[in-house]
Amino acid sequence: MEEVHRAAFASHPDAVVRLVDALRRSLATELGLSLVAVDDDQRVVGHALFTRNLLDAPPRLLDVQVLSPLGVRPDAQGRGVGSALVRHGLRALADAGVPAVFLEGSPTYYSRFGFSPGGEHGFRRPSLRIPEPGFQVSLLPAYSSWMTGTLVYRHDFWDHDVVGLRPTDPRWELLAERT
Repeated sequence: MEEVHRAAFASHPDAVVRLVDALRRSLATELGLSLVAVDDDQRVVGHALFTRNLLDAPPRLLDVQVLSPLGVRPDAQGRGVGSALVRHGLRALADAGVPAVFLEGSPTYYSRFGFSPGGEHGFRRPSLRIPEPGFQVSLLPAYSSWMTGTLVYRHDFWDHDVVGLRPTDPRWELLAERT
């Protein structure tokens, strides 16, 4: 998987690889998914990681999931690898009774899976470094209307300083233009 994320996140591969290692350790004791896609040669070409995070809802803290990272080798992109990983993960988490899955990413790409802007549903971003259009949620069948509030990222995202984009990152402007 390290190779996949190094190739997919070439602008900051070390931080993403360290994040994946830390997040995967959480799966030993907490609900989440680490999904891989392999090609015909059994080479890993894609990886999606869903991990437990919290929603600070008015009545109580609530377990939710965050999809991060989703990486596909550049030579395998455009073939449905990422789509298959996301769809499989959302189905499995819905079956497990998870109410919502959050992410930071392109509204154009993730809207095809039912993700929509978190703010439209009463959710608040865990950081101002996340452009509003990029803060998205997929509401699963276990979701109920009282489940609003602030997404609280697990410490691993903060420890590896991979939350959001800096305004100096060119992707910030691209993301803002897509709304």
